[in-house]
Amino acid sequence: MNKKDKQAADRIYLILAALFIASLVTSNLIFQKFFYWYPFQLEVFDVKLFEVSVGLLPYPITFLITDILSEIYGKRKANEVVIAGIFASFFSLLIIYVSKEVPATSWSKVDDTTFVEVFGAAPLAVLASMLAYLFAQFIDIRVYHFWKKLTNGKHLWLRNNFSTFSSQFIDTMTVLLLLCSFEIIEWNKFWGLLISGVLFKIIIAALDTPFLYLAVYAFRKRFRLKINEEILD
Repeated sequence: MNKKDKQAADRIYLILAALFIASLVTSNLIFQKFFYWYPFQLEVFDVKLFEVSVGLLPYPITFLITDILSEIYGKRKANEVVIAGIFASFFSLLIIYVSKEVPATSWSKVDDTTFVEVFGAAPLAVLASMLAYLFAQFIDIRVYHFWKKLTNGKHLWLRNNFSTFSSQFIDTMTVLLLLCSFEIIEWNKFWGLLISGVLFKIIIAALDTPFLYLAVYAFRKRFRLKINEEILD
């Protein structure tokens, strides 16, 4: 790879890393709002199917990006982005804490009570999310490379879906266990939210497979990569 191609690859890596971190931090900040999507009028453990947190909307993007990074840049570069996401999330937690401690002015459109109501649970949410996220993302990357090695770089759809399905289940279960333990979510909603969250993520993961194929095709064409070949430092 020549110098020009290396610079282009580095720029794309930074863009993907930025999108990953932005998606992760945003999902931690907006998680308290729940929405519904009712393609089927079903209830699971007294919770309507697909009543899920809006924090799930940007989250699948992080797994798509780590799969792209794993496929094109390799395991080490994917892990670096995951670690950067952890630091970014904890830094956002620090900013929220300081913002909560300083008093609002009398004319502030957002008073202290409103701010705490919206962001008060964020520290616990970030802690729960980070523990789940750290566990799930490293599993996603490990499982992805296990299948990549086993299939000799073939069957992209297989490693994409197997790695994402397993890691998304672990992530959803872990974060719900922690949020229920911190009494942010009631225990009687645990199983319903778990099933809804996992099914929602599986559907999104299946839908993102064509985008992964498109991204990998574009990378291989742009940088003249062979199957199972990665961009090395």
